Amino acid sequence: MDVLFEAYVTNLGKYNEGELVGEYLKFPTTTEEVQALFKRIGVDGVRYEEFFLTDFESDIDDLTDYMGEYENIDELNHLACLISELDEGDLEKFKAVLFSGEFSGGVKDLINLAQNLDCYELYPGIDSEEELGRMYLQEFEAIQIPEHLVDYIDYEAYGRDARINEGGSFCPGGYVINNNDSFVERYSGLDDIPDEHRVFSLPKLSIREQMAAYQEVSEKAAAQRGKPVPEPGREDR
Repeated sequence: MDVLFEAYVTNLGKYNEGELVGEYLKFPTTTEEVQALFKRIGVDGVRYEEFFLTDFESDIDDLTDYMGEYENIDELNHLACLISELDEGDLEKFKAVLFSGEFSGGVKDLINLAQNLDCYELYPGIDSEEELGRMYLQEFEAIQIPEHLVDYIDYEAYGRDARINEGGSFCPGGYVINNNDSFVERYSGLDDIPDEHRVFSLPKLSIREQMAAYQEVSEKAAAQRGKPVPEPGREDR
């Protein structure tokens, strides 16, 4: 499965102690990959439990502009899975609407956008008001024009008026407009994420790893109080 974006997952406790410990997590992802990453950066549910996202990267322009440091891992994965399921045409349309900024207030909006792309039309290769005017008048025959007047039409002016009236936008993929179909908000919150897209899980520690983690936490707490920590007995080892 192609990587759509990456988020730099940072150990919040370590960060507050003055140490930057983290790694990039690629989306879409799996529970196993999430657990392995958390274990590598020390977020194990014992020593450290909290994390935040300090950076995002994506080949999809503008996508990560709407992501913040405390995004939900499952929600990000749900978005990535939905985008990965788009065909080439819908993916280009998604990018175009994203570029236009019409419906992209945050991850929730992006999820709903990915499920409502039939509400938009994308005309590839149309990147100027003159080309837009020619498309409507010559290809779509919005107005019947006598053949002897074709070369005298101000296509740019017609395209400008059309763009303003439609609220359309030129983007790297062409010209995109909202076709005024009903936009259905299918995603309202975390409860709407399907089980197959849920991946968040802290690492599963072995008994030995748990004991070592709790011992480290005890030593740290004792050091902060200025008291020695008794060595575990042989039977505890």
